[in-house]
Amino acid sequence: MNKFITAGLLAPALALTACGSGTGEGAAPGQASPSVSCDKACLEDIVAQYRAAYLAHDPVQAPFADQVRYTENNVEMPFPDGTWDTVTEDVGPAMVVSDPETGQAAFVTPIRQREIEGYLGVRLKVEGGKTTEAEHIISTRRNLSSPPTPIAPIDGYELDPLLDQIVPEDQRSTREQLAAHANGYFDTLQHNDGEIRGTCFLDSAIRRENGMLFTDIKGGFESGLYLFNNRVRREVLLVDEERQIALARGFIDHKGVLDTYELTDGTPAKSIFQEPQSWAFLEAFKVNDGCISSVVATFYQAPYYTVSPWTARDEEE
Repeated sequence: MNKFITAGLLAPALALTACGSGTGEGAAPGQASPSVSCDKACLEDIVAQYRAAYLAHDPVQAPFADQVRYTENNVEMPFPDGTWDTVTEDVGPAMVVSDPETGQAAFVTPIRQREIEGYLGVRLKVEGGKTTEAEHIISTRRNLSSPPTPIAPIDGYELDPLLDQIVPEDQRSTREQLAAHANGYFDTLQHNDGEIRGTCFLDSAIRRENGMLFTDIKGGFESGLYLFNNRVRREVLLVDEERQIALARGFIDHKGVLDTYELTDGTPAKSIFQEPQSWAFLEAFKVNDGCISSVVATFYQAPYYTVSPWTARDEEE
């Protein structure tokens, strides 16, 4: 299984063009001065502007390049389109991460489209003080022939406070180690037979998937409950070194061939996947004390073996 990392993630910092957190002489309102590099404050200010513009259905309210590459649920489309036209509320609280080394930032937040609740994950690429890429994963309740998208009501949604905490520098894992934890999680998830592979979990670790709370991540994996996951295709996209969070995109493929099976304690189980189907996701992993402490995922039901338009075919195969 490939565990590739997007080019530049662990490479030395690129010579990013300007994207500062203030407005300098000659800069348009809401746009950074071209004389200041784009640090975390700059990237996260652009995230805030993006969220405001998205909610207002008005891209003029944020700095965008003349050409923006835009996808929603792995479909490439003109910018703006899709939920840019239908969102009515950004409920929050949002998880925000940023990576000045790759010029990327991301956020996850509950939203509403009139009466339709959902969870939105967005990755942004910033160059020259302007957003050049926007990748949306939006999850709402769907009930087709395969299992309906698991999702929790957005009322009462809580964001784990750990996710926004800055980890002291002397307690941080490296970028490579953070990416390895994400890949270890996915290696544990695919062909889940009770073995924890390439990562570890704090006893207090929690996971939020489309708002649903899971409090015993390690126990779930050790039970072999997820044996029906045949393949997890993934890419680690960015690393927030200060917050110690790695963000990945990917797909969990269910071939639909597994019917009944046993958990590691002998308990009989039956797969809910009776046909080929995939979950597509953006997922973030927080690391404390060398182990995963919190996970946030937004995912939706995708046609089997969907490939992200951001992923080169030769990397996928």
